[in-house]
Amino acid sequence: MAMTFKNRSIQYSSITCSLFVSSIFLAGCNNDTKDSTSITPIIQSEPLEVNVLHINDSHSHLDEESTKLLLETSVGNREPIQVSNGGFARVAALMNSLASTEKNPIKIHSGDAITGDLYFTLKEGEAEADLMNTVCFDTLTLGNHEFDNTDEGLKKFIGFLNNKGRCKNKTQVLSANVEFGKTSALYQTDLVKPYTIMDKEGQKIGLIGLTIADKTKNASRSNADTIFKDELTTAQNYIDQLKQQGINKIIVQSHLGYGMDKALAAQLSGVDVIVGGDSHTLLADAKLKNYGMSPEGNYPTTLKNKDGEQVCVVQAWQYAYVVGQLKVNFDANGKVQACTGKANVLIGDDFKRSAKDAPALNTTELDVIKKDIESSNSLRIIQPNAAALAILEPYKVAKNLLGKEIVANAQENLCLRRVPGTTKDTSRSTLGDICNKSDFTNQHGGDVQQLVAEAFLQQGKKYFNADISIQNGGGVRVDLPQGDISVEKIYTVLPFKNTLVQLKATGLEIKNVLEDAMDAVVNNNTGSYPYAGGLQWDVDLSKTKGQRISNLKVRNAQGIYEALNPDQTYQVITINFLADGQDFYSSFKNITGERRVEVGLDYAEAFLDYAKNEKVLKRLAVERYSTQTYKE
Repeated sequence: MAMTFKNRSIQYSSITCSLFVSSIFLAGCNNDTKDSTSITPIIQSEPLEVNVLHINDSHSHLDEESTKLLLETSVGNREPIQVSNGGFARVAALMNSLASTEKNPIKIHSGDAITGDLYFTLKEGEAEADLMNTVCFDTLTLGNHEFDNTDEGLKKFIGFLNNKGRCKNKTQVLSANVEFGKTSALYQTDLVKPYTIMDKEGQKIGLIGLTIADKTKNASRSNADTIFKDELTTAQNYIDQLKQQGINKIIVQSHLGYGMDKALAAQLSGVDVIVGGDSHTLLADAKLKNYGMSPEGNYPTTLKNKDGEQVCVVQAWQYAYVVGQLKVNFDANGKVQACTGKANVLIGDDFKRSAKDAPALNTTELDVIKKDIESSNSLRIIQPNAAALAILEPYKVAKNLLGKEIVANAQENLCLRRVPGTTKDTSRSTLGDICNKSDFTNQHGGDVQQLVAEAFLQQGKKYFNADISIQNGGGVRVDLPQGDISVEKIYTVLPFKNTLVQLKATGLEIKNVLEDAMDAVVNNNTGSYPYAGGLQWDVDLSKTKGQRISNLKVRNAQGIYEALNPDQTYQVITINFLADGQDFYSSFKNITGERRVEVGLDYAEAFLDYAKNEKVLKRLAVERYSTQTYKE
């Protein structure tokens, strides 16, 4: 079903632009954000090539990481190969290189630059701003996570971005549909603008920022009187304003998600390019499927706007893994003649077999790998920018020191256990028999898993009034022994690169996904065993699938457990790994579109926030354990 935007109908201006403008206006309009209907429009009569270089949803991921790709080690033979990937220093290296070689570059960040790693916890955006200024982005669209630290925190981040002094021009921070209230630190400032105007070869290009409205208001921490206006209506209003100024090349920088971007493209008049973010969508050559990756669409995605004219839609995945490279050719009338490009997936050259005790790659195999990468049309071996690495280093040292910081105390041993009972997973605890042979653990499962689920629920309540949280037992990796708990320990408990996701699920869908998980446990995938916050049940693994979980009860606002209603929709917070249907949580895959919202918060950071707030961690009250009774 086609996505449409809500609330309002749009009336479009019909403006004829035919006269010349004075040189004074040409020199002074670069950042004009006012309706200039009285100004004579600009004539722009030459074809123009523009190269848009862009990232989105970097989420404080400044360090390189490691990934596994299916690469050819001999002709026709692919195998899993480990290699470094991402890192903001690689982003800087490629973007700076392309900006120096490509015609009329525009460097764009489409939002969610911050939150998601300890770098933000450490410096509240200073490290991220410092690294962004090794690229000198022309524009940044505000994402929902730019508001996670309130409007005051956003102002602080913009201050970091503006005051580092390495860039000739400040990054223009854009959001056309945000209106800061009187309590906001950004009220009546010019730190966030609806649009900016860039000059390329004497021609004007308008860039309009959009921030996802409902999600930001309901799943972030903007000030109560800061409002977010309808995205479609706002975009059309500002497109019309720019058209009135004679500007006939319009780029919308959207932090709305790929689905909404496609809907936006079809419903707007006058839009040429949409550079998106929010949904963490990989758009790339379909050949990447051969390498173990899963592109969700073409880069670029070409559509038609309301006028029947071509629109180029792009997005650059997530976490500084990809630099998007879009070439747009405008004709003499400002219409898109062609758009081409690719998603550059950033990797290193430190290839090694991922299998344990596998032989090292020889020279011949490495040569085959590099040829395979060249033929991918997407994978790019990029050496990190040395200057960016040098800037990052003191932050990295501070981050490592932060890892040693004590944030809470475990009042008692908190046991790790995937599955209750006495036959499955009963020797995993590093604390030995005190956990492995515990009657309480046999009945209710792991204390640590249950605490993590409770932490996610509390974060979900903070962001969007969550009813239930769900976490798989295998996603939690170690016990918490009695004593001090460090930041590093929290990240050892939850070591994976997972983020939190909001799902709007019926009671029946919740029951089905729990039964999916229990079926996997019966078939010896112990990591699938579910833990939930705000939800309890009884388990009988001896029964058939669909009958193994009974007495499902949800905790209401008064703390009372009542029967889960199969027809009622509940707000569920879980991790993206499970929301994608992994670990046999298959029924979650059917919850898509507007029923799924990427919260974006790193799951370990969510547990860290919980630990900091509680200060003392102990076994939860028995009624808060999801598994009330267990039978094998």
